[in-house]
Amino acid sequence: MANRDDFHGRWALVTGASAGIGAALARELAARGARLILTARRRERLDSLAAELGAKGTETRVVVADLNDPMAPQQIFDATEGAGLAVDLLINNAGLGQYGAFPASAIEQELNQVRVNCEAVVRLSRLFVPRMVERRRGWVLVVASTASFQPIPYITTYAATKVFDRFFALGLAAEVAQYGIKVTALCPGPTESEFFDVAGANAFKERGVQPAEEVARLGIDALARGQRTIIPTFRGRVTAFLVRFFPVTLITRFAEKVARPRSGSTAK
Repeated sequence: MANRDDFHGRWALVTGASAGIGAALARELAARGARLILTARRRERLDSLAAELGAKGTETRVVVADLNDPMAPQQIFDATEGAGLAVDLLINNAGLGQYGAFPASAIEQELNQVRVNCEAVVRLSRLFVPRMVERRRGWVLVVASTASFQPIPYITTYAATKVFDRFFALGLAAEVAQYGIKVTALCPGPTESEFFDVAGANAFKERGVQPAEEVARLGIDALARGQRTIIPTFRGRVTAFLVRFFPVTLITRFAEKVARPRSGSTAK
């Protein structure tokens, strides 16, 4: 059962904390008494959020880092655990996507998705989880997506990286449970954030988006009770259930028709 006091006084590191789900996760953890380490690329956004949380009594630290840089996870670790802060909660939230036909896409953005969505998650987890094992306590949240349950053309790389995230979280959860560490894969659907604008994927918002605050609350509740996968929307849960009963080729063909860029649409 989730206990709202589990995180009181503990240091939580939130990646991608400058906006969207990341900022909402930071606010949710602060409301539960956690101390926050906020990291992302944009200092002004982080400073603003730190000031907001600080005004409510939350102790915060800011670490500016770009997870596209393979050295960034080590820099974040050195500024936190390396500086004597015991990070009990690792929130692997940072991520990015790209919408459009793969043959015409910007290759660097495709590779950036792999670096940030996958490589950085592994690097950060490998740095912080061993310390959690030593302390025999810890929580790791990996933000995956409902896109992890089936291939989705036109966000092909993004969906594939989120499969990685979900499976990584599930495997890690089984490994470290014996040390008292809980790992959760949070699999939101379309959520209020800047993600769609950055990815050029506003077409995916047409069926509605879930408030980031609701996603954060449900995700942190699941993490506290040790639930290994949480899909915070009913539609997402239904989809994840139904895709198990249809051939993947059929699902992908249907997804291609739904996701196909419309004539005159912008794809980044």
